[in-house]
Amino acid sequence: MRLFRAFGVEQTDPDLFYGTLAADSVGQLSAYADLRGARMLDVGGGPGYFGDAFRAAGATYYAIDSDLGELSGRGEPVPGTVLGSGMALPIGDAQVDICFSSNVLEHVPDPWLMADELVRVTRPGGTIFLSYTGWWGLHGGHETAPWHFLGGHRAARRYEKQKGRPPKNKFGESLFPITVAGGLRWARGCTDAELVAALPRYHPRWAYGVLAVPGLREFATWNLVLVLRRK
Repeated sequence: MRLFRAFGVEQTDPDLFYGTLAADSVGQLSAYADLRGARMLDVGGGPGYFGDAFRAAGATYYAIDSDLGELSGRGEPVPGTVLGSGMALPIGDAQVDICFSSNVLEHVPDPWLMADELVRVTRPGGTIFLSYTGWWGLHGGHETAPWHFLGGHRAARRYEKQKGRPPKNKFGESLFPITVAGGLRWARGCTDAELVAALPRYHPRWAYGVLAVPGLREFATWNLVLVLRRK
């Protein structure tokens, strides 16, 4: 419920929203990898909320984002941040202990190319943690939800008419339809990493079973977490 309330103020109180999400991310990732002393890359790191949280947990943190505005959202980007594409990471093979990405895959036109890049830059034995919002979930259209169920472009036009400005997440430009089934298929077929866990991120543990039901999982999952170990 705490996370759900935070989602409601993403646009009006980003400090609360991103700070809450970053703290939750540290807790979730810590269940699969030791952050103390780990070299960590955050793909889509944004303005620094996640960096603050992961550094406080002991990680040596680096971030890449394709949007300079996002990196500068709280002032000058801090050292260790890089402007670059998640689909072509400017990083050599097997360079980091942990590669992390939260709620970014739905914003790139080729999400599984980006997912492959996260695996590529992670050392053998390292951890890949990625999560994303499925298009058919209640929040799939982000600020245009739930009208995205009637079509992404229609939802964007409705938002602009009501708010007098276009949505931050523009369908077909910075927001793309991505499915839960697609993520599970990619993770299970990844030849360079082993799937450790797949779970609906913001659900209580008793509700994890929704992932096993095709169709239902697209609407009920909200946000999918995939955790892999590099071979």
